[in-house]
Amino acid sequence: MRASRVEQFGAERKRLQELLETYAGREMKRFLSLDRQVYRDGALSARTKELLGLVASLVLRCDDCISYHVLQCHDSGVSTAELEEAFAVALVVGGSICIPHLRRAVALWDELDGG
Repeated sequence: MRASRVEQFGAERKRLQELLETYAGREMKRFLSLDRQVYRDGALSARTKELLGLVASLVLRCDDCISYHVLQCHDSGVSTAELEEAFAVALVVGGSICIPHLRRAVALWDELDGG
């Protein structure tokens, strides 16, 4: 049986992250640590921060980042309605160039929702 896109992405990201951390020096490790820390609950919830990360990733058109944040949003209980509003913000900020990335993000969300 073929692995789902979610499973493939998760496995490949984990493998590459472990490889990156093998090569990472002190400065890279500091940045990676900061990245993990920023998404923790604070004045903004971790859930809200994931939505912000998703919007930024859509505007910057980074498919790996988009996939990661879609998965994190799903895991943190973001609703489809909340996701759609975040997508709308990204589209307004980033313009029509974001549409192909939105398509892939919606397809991933649909897979997560059992579609």
